[in-house]
Amino acid sequence: MRELSEISVVGVVGAGTMGNGIAQVAATAGYDVVMRDIETEYVERGLDSVAESLDRLAAKDRLDEEPEAIRDRIEGTTDLDDLATADVVVEAAVENMDVKRDIFADLDEVTDDDVVLATNTSTLSITTIASATDRASDVIGLHFMNPVPIMAGVEVVVGEHTADAVADFAHDFAEKLGKETWESDDKPGFVTNRILMPWINEGVRAYDEGVADKADIDRGMKLGTNVPMGPLELADHIGLDVVLDASETLHAELGDRYKPAYLVKRKVEAGDLGKKTGRGFYEYK
Repeated sequence: MRELSEISVVGVVGAGTMGNGIAQVAATAGYDVVMRDIETEYVERGLDSVAESLDRLAAKDRLDEEPEAIRDRIEGTTDLDDLATADVVVEAAVENMDVKRDIFADLDEVTDDDVVLATNTSTLSITTIASATDRASDVIGLHFMNPVPIMAGVEVVVGEHTADAVADFAHDFAEKLGKETWESDDKPGFVTNRILMPWINEGVRAYDEGVADKADIDRGMKLGTNVPMGPLELADHIGLDVVLDASETLHAELGDRYKPAYLVKRKVEAGDLGKKTGRGFYEYK
C-alpha cells in the first residue's frame, strides 16, 4: 500500500453525479485526476458538471484558486487502461454488484499491486466486491455523500479482509479531500442508508396515505428534527431511482421494514426521478 504522501494521481471510475463530484474534490485538493466512463458523452457531461460546480463555488468565494486551474487537473477518458497511472482508485459506477465486480477485476489487472481500490457503493457488500480481486486486503468502501463537493462526510466501510492500514489510509485520504469520516462494518446499508432509507420511505408513505401534504411533511421534519431537508425533498435530491435501488437491496437483505414505498416505484416507472429529471415529488427548473 502506498503512503498518503506518495499519492499524486487519483483514478475515478464513473463520471456521473458521484464520480464527477469525487473527481472535483480530489482536483480541488491538488491531485491530478483520471476520470473514466464507458462513453465519451458521459465523460464530457461529467466534465461539464465539474466546470459548472466550480463556477458556482467561485461565485460564492469558496475556492482558493481559479476554477480553470482545478478543472485542468482532471483528465477524462473511456479507456480503463489510463488508470494504470493512478496511486489510488475510487469506483463510482452504477449500483450493481455484477458491474462493480467486473470493474474491480479489471482494476486488479490494470493498476499496480500496491494501489488501494475503493468503492463508493452505498449498500453493496465490500467483501463481495473485493472477492473479484486478488487483493481483498486493499479494497475498502469510501461512501461519499451527495452532493460530494458540498457534503462534509465520508463513510469508511471495512470489508472482511480489509487491512487495518488500508482503513487508516482511507480515513486520512478522505480528510485530505476536506472531509470528515466515520467508520462502518460491512453490514447491509452500513450506517447511513440502513437508517436513511426507512426514514425516506416512511415519509413517502405518510404523503401517499394523506397524513399531510408533501410540503408540510418536509417542513415538519426540518423544524421538528433539525435536519436540512425533509424526506421527500431529500429523495428528489438523491434521485428516486437511487432510493429505489438502495431500498430494494436492503429489503432483500434485511426484510420488510425496508420495503420500498409504492409511490417511489411508481414515480421511477414514470421517469420522474427527482431533481435530475426536473420532476419528482416536486418540480424543478
